[in-house]
Amino acid sequence: MKKSLKYIVILAVILVAGAIFYNKVYIPKSTYERVTPTQGDLDLTIFGIGNVGAKEIYAVNSLTATKIKAINSDEGKWVKKGDLLVVMDAVDLPQLIEEAKIAVQKAQMEVTASVKDLDALYAQKHLASITYKRYEKLKAQSFASEAEYDKAKADLDAINAQIAATKAHIDSAKHEVIRAQKSVDALTTKLSRYKIYAPVDGYVIAKNADIGESVVPTQPILKIVNAKDVWIRTYIDERISGNIKVGQKAQITLRSQAGKKFNGYVKRIVAQSDPITQEREVDVAFEKLPLPFYINEQAEVLIATKTLKNVTKVPLNVIVHKDGKSGVWVDKESKAHFKNVKILGEDEKMAAVADLSPNAVLILPAKNKKPLFEGSKVH
Repeated sequence: MKKSLKYIVILAVILVAGAIFYNKVYIPKSTYERVTPTQGDLDLTIFGIGNVGAKEIYAVNSLTATKIKAINSDEGKWVKKGDLLVVMDAVDLPQLIEEAKIAVQKAQMEVTASVKDLDALYAQKHLASITYKRYEKLKAQSFASEAEYDKAKADLDAINAQIAATKAHIDSAKHEVIRAQKSVDALTTKLSRYKIYAPVDGYVIAKNADIGESVVPTQPILKIVNAKDVWIRTYIDERISGNIKVGQKAQITLRSQAGKKFNGYVKRIVAQSDPITQEREVDVAFEKLPLPFYINEQAEVLIATKTLKNVTKVPLNVIVHKDGKSGVWVDKESKAHFKNVKILGEDEKMAAVADLSPNAVLILPAKNKKPLFEGSKVH
């Protein structure tokens, strides 16, 4: 009697455990979500990951080694072409320019004074010429001595010599004016290099130096990008890049704004592929640049390459690959059957397929469920 009771209890425990296992483990493990295909258009896309970049990044740097006196902009600021951005310490250059200007004025005054001296010499020459001609006639008539004639001639010759010397002095002074003015121009040009202006309308993305810091010509002080040149520099496998064309629409997702999509378009396809990675650079520009933006920020792009019209669409997560073929699991009378399908194209969520009935009930595979196999029961 006791043994029979014992067996009855054990049997009851086994039945209860079996029922619990069936209802709590087996049923959930073999219960799958079902989906049905839909009909409609599908925009085919190509996915890529890249970074925010720009066609040109303009480095604002000094043309000479000196200290920074003033910086009129900062990171995150917009500038206009021609805006004064940086003033360098010109040391004694302004004083040298003033001295050079004084030298120009002095040379000009030398020219003016010499011209007046020349006018006076011409007047003296006129008088000396009259005197010389008079003594020349008087000598011919024996009314003047040889000594008086010689003196008159010597006076005229002396004045002619002074005139020649004064002309030479005027020419020298004029050349000195030109030389001094060139020195002023050269120093002024050099001084202008101590002021740095914005090369383009743009956005300051970096400030690499501070006021009072000594810099060399190769050291950038600010970096500027033209907002029109900002794009996502992404790399696409050569095997799928052939359908990408300049001008195609795209969606951009920045890592810092993962929940937001920005409209863009393919602006440039680099003509040379990378021989190592076998990828092609594709630059996707923003239709409207988000502000602020950050150079080198990671971004994702989806490039719309083609639209398939009125096709059968299924979620990507129902597509499975078995024995080198693509297909889906179809529910027929609560049993799983593998159906080969031809994938016509994909976007980020859906796939367009052929050879599949629009009324098919598809099983959504799941890693936490029992593995599907041909004829397996599903709930």
